[in-house]
Amino acid sequence: MDEKDFALYPYISGASAHVKSLGISLDRLVTSRAMESARIRGKERVMQAIEGELFKPSLSVSDEQKILLELLSYPFSRILVSCIDDSFLIRRYCLAEAVASYKLLKTTGFDFLEAFASDFSVYPDRSDSGFKLHFTSYIRMASSLKAIEWKLVNRKLHRGNVNVSKEEFSRLLQELIKERVEHNLPMPVNEELVQSCEPYLADIRELLEERKSTFGDSEFESVETDLFPPCITQAIANTQAGVNLAHSMRFAMTAFLLTIGMTVDDIMNLFTASPDFDIEKARYQIEHIAGSSGTHYKPPSCSTMQTYGNCYAPDDMCKKISHPLNYYSRKVWFRKRDAQKATGNAGPGKTSEE
Repeated sequence: MDEKDFALYPYISGASAHVKSLGISLDRLVTSRAMESARIRGKERVMQAIEGELFKPSLSVSDEQKILLELLSYPFSRILVSCIDDSFLIRRYCLAEAVASYKLLKTTGFDFLEAFASDFSVYPDRSDSGFKLHFTSYIRMASSLKAIEWKLVNRKLHRGNVNVSKEEFSRLLQELIKERVEHNLPMPVNEELVQSCEPYLADIRELLEERKSTFGDSEFESVETDLFPPCITQAIANTQAGVNLAHSMRFAMTAFLLTIGMTVDDIMNLFTASPDFDIEKARYQIEHIAGSSGTHYKPPSCSTMQTYGNCYAPDDMCKKISHPLNYYSRKVWFRKRDAQKATGNAGPGKTSEE
């Protein structure tokens, strides 16, 4: 891999070694006027992550200054995230870095993907449809994916290997990337470093609070489909059965799934069974809801769902909430609490003495 690749995938081993070889100290990165562009880009990375999508620049090998800027912006963005030390921000930042990489990886060639995967100790073999992964590697990569199509029992196993397409392999790598980016976050930062970074932190804190006030501070770590509210479960079932959803329900389902962490491609896969499925049109609409136009659309409240006739078979939990996201958030909270009780730990928001 070359310096351009290090800039686009700054968490790989070669990138870390390259940054060290540049001899740029932490103090210089944080305070030098020459590093201002890298710091601004580092702040931008974090802001974009909060907003929902981190955009990678187009780079060529000859873009030495842009490559250096992008490369150094990554460690500075991690410093900013560590200075704020907010679990919501950490999860959102790591996910955004991983998703941005996935979007690049799925456009690369087989040779590059193999070289990239080796940095994560994954060594696939080629197959007619993409790659063959030993089932142990597949389990490691897919363990955090909750959608049923990723479960090993739903994959064809041949001589201990699982066949995956090139795009699926890229999606699996996304999980390993997220895990690596999350490693060692938050980093230890002293008060002096926080003060030096303060000019870049104010806007991040403001946007972070705005985002948390909109959706609450419980960012979802993974998508757990069995905890969806009845309206969303029914919409997905209809979609997979080939039923055309009303526009209002399609919007509600898409906005909900994007908010809890599903990617554009994950949602695209849900719509493929629709009779009127048009891949380009569907991608445009989903990306538009995701915020490609600059506006991030929120899923509608329960009252709006009722107005449009999209409220389906409300259960007891529905009577206690006013928004589908509240339903899902509560269900996730209860599951975590029950899991912690089962292991003898305190539940969410409680101490072991309570």
